Amino acid sequence: MRIQQSTLKIICLFILFALLPLAACTPAEPTVTYDEQQAFALDTVVDIKVYHYSNETLDDSVLSDSVSLISDLESTLSSHIEGTEVDQINQAAGQGSVAVSVITYSTIKNSLEYSRLTDGLFDVTAGPLISLWAIDPPNGHVPTAEELAAVLPKIDYSKIDLSEENKVGLPEAGMSINLGAIAKGTISDQVKAQLLDAGVESAIINLGGNVLTLGTKPDGSNFAIGVQDPADDRGAYLLSISLSDRAVVSSGDYERYFEVDGVRYHHILSPKTGYPADTNIAQITIVADTGEQADGLSTSVLLLGVKDGLALIDSLDNVEAVLVTKDNKIYITPGLKDLVTIDENQSAGYTYVNDISELY
Repeated sequence: MRIQQSTLKIICLFILFALLPLAACTPAEPTVTYDEQQAFALDTVVDIKVYHYSNETLDDSVLSDSVSLISDLESTLSSHIEGTEVDQINQAAGQGSVAVSVITYSTIKNSLEYSRLTDGLFDVTAGPLISLWAIDPPNGHVPTAEELAAVLPKIDYSKIDLSEENKVGLPEAGMSINLGAIAKGTISDQVKAQLLDAGVESAIINLGGNVLTLGTKPDGSNFAIGVQDPADDRGAYLLSISLSDRAVVSSGDYERYFEVDGVRYHHILSPKTGYPADTNIAQITIVADTGEQADGLSTSVLLLGVKDGLALIDSLDNVEAVLVTKDNKIYITPGLKDLVTIDENQSAGYTYVNDISELY
């Protein structure tokens, strides 16, 4: 029996409309998404992302509380803001100890470990030297020999007085503490602890390139953290590292610098010479368990140089690194080999050094 074309169209339309309610009632599969909040703090853009499934909601206060905590800790640990605890310590140099919070005391105390590991190259009492150079891109000051001779004797981490619990003192007038090489890591750890207390299980805390991951993504996959090409514009990644629940911090001579007569002066200063570190390292990326450790080690390795820096990483548990040199070599420590994805186009011109054991 033949069915007329007009009748066939009516039947098809009837079936279509009959199925529409069924389709509308079928829930879509939830996808991984995130809520995000950005702010300007710590002299950079801070970004907090909390991941969850699309059928879940996040309390607005979770992100705002994280940003508030960052601001509060900056107002405690900064040496550039008048009235902070670190500023109070510096103002009282030569006059006795100052009572401080647990976070300030522990951050300063913990920093001494990196001073010992680097034989004083990492030194939180380098405040006078940092102030002398006054690096505020594109501006800065190249000090004279006389100026350096006046401030270098004021730098000595071993003189910090921590003899009383939660009190910090600098014994000589003119000494000053600057926590710029470790404080972002400390703050990221505090934000992570706050998010965990709020029940968050998946997040990325990014404090201007100091990255700390909380857990994995909700579907169990790792986060991919990009490593900047130090010779290219911001956002050009040489490679990415697949990680969960770890910290990633990069330091390099390309981040903060100024130029005078064609010479670039970057912000990572050596208290031994009084000048920016000159160690053939263009960039160091540290992967560690905590933000504070990754932050402290990134500066430490850049100051130590390729050989001594990689030897330090090799001596520490659960610490890995990607090191990029000024002569375009890339060193990846063994523990990252299976976690790194290389961008072949971006990394053209670089040489990957597979065996780094001969260096130490």
